[in-house]
Formats: sequence, C-alpha cells, structure tokens
Amino acid sequence: MKQITVVTTDRPGVVAEISEALAAAGVNIEGLAAEGVGGTAVAVLAVDRYDEALRALAGRGFKAVSEDALVVQLDDRSGELARITQRFKDANINLRGVRIIRRWGGKCFVTLAAERSDEVIALVKDVLVS
Repeated sequence: MKQITVVTTDRPGVVAEISEALAAAGVNIEGLAAEGVGGTAVAVLAVDRYDEALRALAGRGFKAVSEDALVVQLDDRSGELARITQRFKDANINLRGVRIIRRWGGKCFVTLAAERSDEVIALVKDVLVS
C-alpha cells in the first residue's frame, strides 16, 4: 500500500483545501488522518490514484510525498501493537508512521511505514496482509 503525507502550515480550511484539490482531479480519498501541532499540519492519506493525487496536490502548492506502507493484521487485544513494534525496536529500525486503519471481527488492521523495507517485511511476515 502507498500513502501520501502532506506537511503544511496549520490553518483553518487546510483539510478542505486538500480534499478539494483531490476531488477536482477525480481522486477518491480512501483514508485520511490529519493533525495540527505547533503551527504545522500533517495529513496522511490513502487514495485510489496516487500519481494523480500527487500532481493535484503539487498543483495547489502542497508539499506531498508518497511512501510505501505495509498492512498488518493483528488480534484486536491489548498488547498486540506493542508486540509488533518491539520487533522494530529490537532490529533498530525506525518506524516513520503507524496508523490503525480498521478494527473488525476481533482483528485490527495497521499500516506501518518504516525505513529498510526488505528487513521490515521479514519482521512482520507472520502478520503481513500487503
């Protein structure tokens, strides 16, 4: 899975501007998480057409980057995320992004974006969805 990260100035309407840019390009937003911290806004998106989304965002002046993220399926119970993220700590691999995307039927689906992707796949092969 790919995800897009937009970093911009935190201001009223920034999510509207991002979503309008994507709508105008015919890009469907499949997932969106946005946070504002200390005057900076960070939005992480999953979309149906990444190349078009990156062009549309750049055309509106947004700095956007795309990166691969793995999707893992965990049991939806206390401690499962800690168990998986400990693997990254033990391997000295930095997690750039962790996002819980769905909880359903006793399972929890989580995206993980990290450096050193070949090693990361080996770390989570037992819970890897994509």
